[in-house]
Amino acid sequence: MDLAVLRDDMVDSLEHESKGLVRSDAISVAMREVPRETFVEDEQAAYADRGFERLGTRVLAPSTAARLLEPLAPEPDESVLVVGAGVGYTAAVIAEIVGERNVQAIDINRQVVLDARHNLERAGYGGVLVDRRNGADGLPEYAPYDRILLEAAAVNPPRALVEQLADGGRLVFPQGASQQTLTIVEDGDVVEELGSVAFQPMLVEGEQADTIERNRTRREDQEFARRQASSRTGWEQEWIDWDG
Repeated sequence: MDLAVLRDDMVDSLEHESKGLVRSDAISVAMREVPRETFVEDEQAAYADRGFERLGTRVLAPSTAARLLEPLAPEPDESVLVVGAGVGYTAAVIAEIVGERNVQAIDINRQVVLDARHNLERAGYGGVLVDRRNGADGLPEYAPYDRILLEAAAVNPPRALVEQLADGGRLVFPQGASQQTLTIVEDGDVVEELGSVAFQPMLVEGEQADTIERNRTRREDQEFARRQASSRTGWEQEWIDWDG
């Protein structure tokens, strides 16, 4: 079947009153234009409404992408930062609206960054800059941003991202740990909560999929160091008879 027809069917289903996830003309047109099959290995499943795993990162289902993009509400010529580039699909949809030179994306996983660059180039959005960075630090070189989309969960709005917003700018992100809510932040304050979501937590250096000790956290390292510092050395052990 013609893939353009599948794209139209996908967006039609997201617009249907049973879902009502795509409501704006801008998001509708952009999702109809971006070739999703370029970002998903299985062409036949590219337009099914389900997520995938790729290179240790989550490929968002179309409905999940729509839930993020609608409240982000990017407009032509606005500057946008995507934190958690993933395979690059949401960055491409945003680029279709604001222009590819106005979109930057970052990810902590080097393999994911390379994959996103390749996918965006093949899809016709090679002007989107994708860089390897710690998501919590943002990309200050290109700030301020009119819109920032964080595709990972955080307990609080990351301070650096809030500081990199332009006046009147908007941050959209999943807020919380085990219980998460899709949240809009403007001028440093939460202005709207849009229902429950489930995203992976934002990773810090050392936890990404392309490192050996992926599941080690800074807190664990600090606790390990504390225990080592307070542990007894050999000559302090009571069970050793040093005079015997």
